[in-house]
Amino acid sequence: MAIDRIELNFMRLPYVHFFETSFGRSYDRTFIIVRVYEDGLIGYGECVAEEKPLYSGETTETAWHILKDFLVPLVFSRGIVEPEDFYSAAKIFKENRMAKAGLELALWDLKAKKLGLPLYKLYGGIREEIAAGVSAGIEDSIPDLLNMIENYRSQGYERIKIKIKPGWDIEVCQAIREKYPELLLQADANGIYSPEEADHLRQLDAFKLLMLEQPYPPFDLWEHSQLQKKMSTPLCLDESIISYETAKAALEMGSCRIINIKVGRVGGVVEVRKIHDYCQRYGVGVWCGGMLESGIGRAHNLHIATLPDFKYPNDLSASARYYQEDLIEPPIVLSRPGHVRVPDGPGIGVNPVEDRIEKATLKKEVLKP
Repeated sequence: MAIDRIELNFMRLPYVHFFETSFGRSYDRTFIIVRVYEDGLIGYGECVAEEKPLYSGETTETAWHILKDFLVPLVFSRGIVEPEDFYSAAKIFKENRMAKAGLELALWDLKAKKLGLPLYKLYGGIREEIAAGVSAGIEDSIPDLLNMIENYRSQGYERIKIKIKPGWDIEVCQAIREKYPELLLQADANGIYSPEEADHLRQLDAFKLLMLEQPYPPFDLWEHSQLQKKMSTPLCLDESIISYETAKAALEMGSCRIINIKVGRVGGVVEVRKIHDYCQRYGVGVWCGGMLESGIGRAHNLHIATLPDFKYPNDLSASARYYQEDLIEPPIVLSRPGHVRVPDGPGIGVNPVEDRIEKATLKKEVLKP
């Protein structure tokens, strides 16, 4: 069979509460939903590129251009249906990993639906329930953050990740540890510190963090390796890991002891599995980071996190954490404290609500062979 058409929806959804990192504060999110149609079935993917080039050089607008003018025409011109074939063919275009991942995810969903299987069975996943944590942004005050953490704990979350930056780090971790001495706590800097601040970062060892994520800018693997030698806290790399090659270099250089895998950041599930398999052979655990996805992208992440080397709680919180009205039914919820059950229907296993997609759409493109 051949693909009938591919639809792109440029979306905007408001958050239930602002989310602040070292990049700044945001109140909503733009992203792209990709729908691939074949013989009455629809495969859904989500491109996680953001409005501004802060986390990545890609933006929602650049991803739209790459999808519309290069990746979708590539699928049609070569008659591509299989996600693995798309991964190989798309290598002709440099970078633009988030755009590639959005379309590849839709092809994976379509493939699983044609086979009548949930995605995790197609991937070789081994678990039907995922350990889930929640990410707390930078708040206006430490008491505000402590109140937020207490609220998350009451909802059943057992691992909390906080965002840090200079001036919002040591004192914050100390306050959390004083109130919650046994909490599974990790900190994420999003690359805001410099190697000159190594001694300052070493103070975080006192708080028994599960991990310290991305303290230095993405391409400084060497300085990360030097910091890891000085700290007992495991370093985890996020923005630095954009491919199998960078993951391999980071581990062999000793730049980290844990790797955060994001499907959008590395360019698709084929690349995720290569990184996962290498980390598993190397004896390094991984976990699935979030990009504040809608329920479509979040469902995809749940299936990815079933792979055996995902050994740490993932940023896969319930739909209501970010959006009052998600794009799917039923919404993603905690199945028990600290866990989310993987949808077991065909493909991503959740039902996108078309009128909600249309309501949140800013622009749309229907592309045919």
